[in-house]
Amino acid sequence: MSPLTEIILIAMVTAVACALPGAFLVLRRVAMISDAITHTVLLGIVLAFFVVRDTTSPLLVMAAATAGVATVALIELLNQTGRVREDAAIGLVFPFLFSIAVILIAQYAGNVHLDVDAVLLGELAFAPLDRYTLGDIDLGPRALWLMSGILGMSLLLLILFYKELKLATFDAALAATLGFMPTALHYGLMSVVSLTAVGAFNAVGSVLVVALMVAPPAAAYLLTDRLSHMLALSAIFGALAAILGCAAAFVLDTSLAGAMAVVSGLIFGVAWVFAPERGLVAQALRHARQRQEFAQAMLLVHLLHHEATPQARVECHPSHLSEHLRWNAAFTTQILHRAEQHGLLERQRDLIVLTESGRRLAVQTLGGEG
Repeated sequence: MSPLTEIILIAMVTAVACALPGAFLVLRRVAMISDAITHTVLLGIVLAFFVVRDTTSPLLVMAAATAGVATVALIELLNQTGRVREDAAIGLVFPFLFSIAVILIAQYAGNVHLDVDAVLLGELAFAPLDRYTLGDIDLGPRALWLMSGILGMSLLLLILFYKELKLATFDAALAATLGFMPTALHYGLMSVVSLTAVGAFNAVGSVLVVALMVAPPAAAYLLTDRLSHMLALSAIFGALAAILGCAAAFVLDTSLAGAMAVVSGLIFGVAWVFAPERGLVAQALRHARQRQEFAQAMLLVHLLHHEATPQARVECHPSHLSEHLRWNAAFTTQILHRAEQHGLLERQRDLIVLTESGRRLAVQTLGGEG
């Protein structure tokens, strides 16, 4: 397998591993907790390093994941006081813990490979150089094995606890009533998020971890109302961001993590604009349709009010409707044409008159029984 193929595979597996738990973060409206976790895990790494003095020890991963869960606990502790909102609690906790880690590195581990920039930005291009070997057998990049294991664990937990996670996400009170322990599920989810962040940031950096945990699920959320479909779309969008981001980075000779983050944002942007129900285009079309329906109702009520009256020859004349309804001529013509197409009015000589259907709709609009 070529290094290029290995880089793309690592990026894809990492993206999918981040997108799956990220979907629940988006649904629970705590997406930016991923940002806090990806920064504060550095404190766990630093503290564990001071104990074992070995940057390759598995204890660093365990300590980092523990620091991520502790971050969530501190944020919720502040939030539960009722004096600090959750967004403010995040802004208080993670800079504090991350800054402690930075100071400890600068003061006591300056000659050790605990590079803050590498943690933030990562370097996916170097991931294939760190190989996993068994004797003389080269089994491939260590990052690919690590992220594949984390992805497999996430999928297994998702399959085992899908119903519980779904219920706890959408109705925590009902989940508690049924004995599903939503608090335990919440911290279990945050543990998975922490472990995923720890495994991913060595290759892609915390900035891309946040992008992959938020952007693909947010795009999927705009396209579907079913959790299973959202999870599938999140994984697809994450993998697509990895492939297109790597391709763009190779062509432009730029940062792989940066290109993947940009593509993730672009995927969300496309969904945000063109989503069938929640997209900007759909909302604009729905607003225009509602405006036309309201204008049509106003026209029918106007005609009903003046039909069979001495003022009908003026009030119901096409050339006077714009003046009386205060519409421009083009909009008046558009609404007249729309109402005619729906069989709500018709032209009789030089007047606009209601059909039976139009009269019935006008009465209903006014609150009558029609």
